Amino acid sequence: PSSTGAAKAVALVIPALKGKLTGMSFRVPVADVSVVDLTCKLEKPATYEDIKRVMKAASEGELKGILGYTEDDVVSQDFLGDARTSIFDAKAGIALNDNFVKV
Repeated sequence: PSSTGAAKAVALVIPALKGKLTGMSFRVPVADVSVVDLTCKLEKPATYEDIKRVMKAASEGELKGILGYTEDDVVSQDFLGDARTSIFDAKAGIALNDNFVKV
């Protein structure tokens, strides 16, 4: 693990998340992509299927071209050259329960 300013940057862009988000980075031997391992304690219960549905809708709607969505088996090389800012990997997430998820 290493330090990162990403969590602080998110709070600057989305002020409502200030004090609710922290982060760390880890180095992986890939050419030109990175990963976010986001663990969330939800205020309102939601199943992982609910989260996937909302992320997919966002990727096809207001965040089209910015947020991607995939249910394919993927590796880092699959994202090289992708113009979107972030890709939600539906197979990479897990829910401990309806209030605690990793996406």
